[in-house]
Amino acid sequence: MSAPSRRTFCAQAAMACGAALRPGTRRLLFAQVAPETGAGKPLSPTHPDVASVDHERILAEAEPLLGKSAGTITAFFSPRNPGTANDYYSEPIDYYPDPKSPTGPWIPNGDQEAPQPKGVSSPEAFTAHRDAVYIFSTRVATLTAAFVLTGEARYAGKAAEMLRAWFLTPATRMSPSLQFAQHIPNTPRTATPNRFQGIVETVSFAEVAQAIPFLASSGALTTDEIAGLHEWFASYFTWLNTTRVGGLARDQRDHHGSSWLLQSAAYARLNATGLTSDDSNLDHLRHQFRTLTLRAQINATGGFPHELSTSTPYRNSLFNLDMLCAACDLLSTRFESAWDYELQDGPGMRTAIAFHVPFIENPRAWPYPADAAYFKELPGRRPGLLLAGRAYNRPEYTALWRSLAPLSAETPGELLRCVPIHQPLLWIAHPKPVRLE
Repeated sequence: MSAPSRRTFCAQAAMACGAALRPGTRRLLFAQVAPETGAGKPLSPTHPDVASVDHERILAEAEPLLGKSAGTITAFFSPRNPGTANDYYSEPIDYYPDPKSPTGPWIPNGDQEAPQPKGVSSPEAFTAHRDAVYIFSTRVATLTAAFVLTGEARYAGKAAEMLRAWFLTPATRMSPSLQFAQHIPNTPRTATPNRFQGIVETVSFAEVAQAIPFLASSGALTTDEIAGLHEWFASYFTWLNTTRVGGLARDQRDHHGSSWLLQSAAYARLNATGLTSDDSNLDHLRHQFRTLTLRAQINATGGFPHELSTSTPYRNSLFNLDMLCAACDLLSTRFESAWDYELQDGPGMRTAIAFHVPFIENPRAWPYPADAAYFKELPGRRPGLLLAGRAYNRPEYTALWRSLAPLSAETPGELLRCVPIHQPLLWIAHPKPVRLE
């Protein structure tokens, strides 16, 4: 009898492990574990010691968070929200009340009747939920990274408290949908459906999903709470993948489409059963990325043409690159690397990375118009460089990642929200599976 293939062997091993679980248990959860250096693996130029590089930053950011509240969306309610206090709500910052019709639908800036020219943000737009999502997500990621570094229960406990408030406690949990995101005030819901632009506002939830496995065995969350978190993200995945607005975001040929892909991949991976290479949701997303995303977004030289026509082409290009790199990382398995997908008649991620690296290293070499705002504050430390350097065995990418300074807390929020990964440690450390009892 011939020896089984590696794929068959791994599948049989996974089935054997599953048989040892309590009847009815299908999903493997994860326990905190030290980064790869703790497993005795030698460091290399393409695998820098992220725990050491970010150690001081992580702990300096985590300590003040122990005294912070969860800050859920229920703490911020707009009277224009047509939903409940648990429903996420936001308004487009480029729309204003119509001076000629105060009770009529808001109009876009640049409109003949608008009080501000195109490109000026409306101070009246409700963005508190958008900001709350970002703040919460980065806090959970930071607290979890501090727990991974130190093993101290206080960090895990605080992260668990925030997760509980946002996703489990009935009075404060967010509904797993964005049906009221980017709502144009005074517009009947029946006349104008929710807009796909709102989906990018929860892109930082992808890192929350990445953090949850590290907290599973900390003792800070019960088995039922862990299952509840998985259920919330499974529901959100379903919403993203079955609604019209989710489909619109998926089909965008820019960072909106990449945001949909990254979030869908993160939530699907969190809820994957058995081998991730066999998970139907992840397999569908791999097909989407390989056959549609690459063709729609990347030109022959590796640039993102649909980002270059915006008012912030440099920022949006870097944002898009980071999200696609993170999606590649989530979609790859030991049997198949999404990093290596290429079109027969065009480029893939390898070309996109190579195109952007010189302009990350030297923004002044950017051959396109500079961003309308905050061009000089960029690039910041781009997480895509770390992930790509590891995937392609390119030490110059990881060296550039190390050389760049992270964006400071004083950086304008619109720049911070364009860095989808706040704690790279959670993306390169390896949690280990444990049984769900």
